[in-house]
Amino acid sequence: MKDQPLIDEPLKQELSALYRAEGRHYHNLAHIEAMLVLAADYRALFGDPEAVEAAIWFHDAIYDSKAKDNEARSAALAEKKLAGRTDAGRLDRIGAMILATATHQLPRFDDNTATRDASLFLDMDLSILGAAPDAFDAYERAVRQEYDWVEEPMWRAGRGAVLKDFIARPRIFHTEEFRQRFEPQARLNMARSLETLQRPS
Repeated sequence: MKDQPLIDEPLKQELSALYRAEGRHYHNLAHIEAMLVLAADYRALFGDPEAVEAAIWFHDAIYDSKAKDNEARSAALAEKKLAGRTDAGRLDRIGAMILATATHQLPRFDDNTATRDASLFLDMDLSILGAAPDAFDAYERAVRQEYDWVEEPMWRAGRGAVLKDFIARPRIFHTEEFRQRFEPQARLNMARSLETLQRPS
């Protein structure tokens, strides 16, 4: 079982097709590729780099901005597609990482290595928050497009609540590496975005 890669080329092609679906302006293949680049940068820190890569590939595989269970459905898809490629414990860890993207709170693992991998994975998913201002603004516009069915006042209230939740956290990023690299800019970006959302239209 260990000889077969968790994510092989046919599976990458299958998942890539999902990420190319219409209506995906941010949660698309470019987001996955950006996370894979970061994963390569930090590969030496991972306990199980292949499991992290699998979580990256699957975490937004199911994405419908009107649904509340995208993460659960993406985790279920990972379990189905990866069954037989690895052991149950590893599948559970991958599923737990995917589910954690719903809140970006760390899943509870008994194993410090799994916790570290999940911390890095969640931080990679949020790294866009600490991107350069123009890249962050493009991300905000793309997410707004994914929610183009939401009327502006509702959007401002909902998005504002999400940003306030992150800003209120003592730490946005779980790992020291990502805090140093992204946290100061993330706080500036989100404060600026929140100010815009709260401005009278």
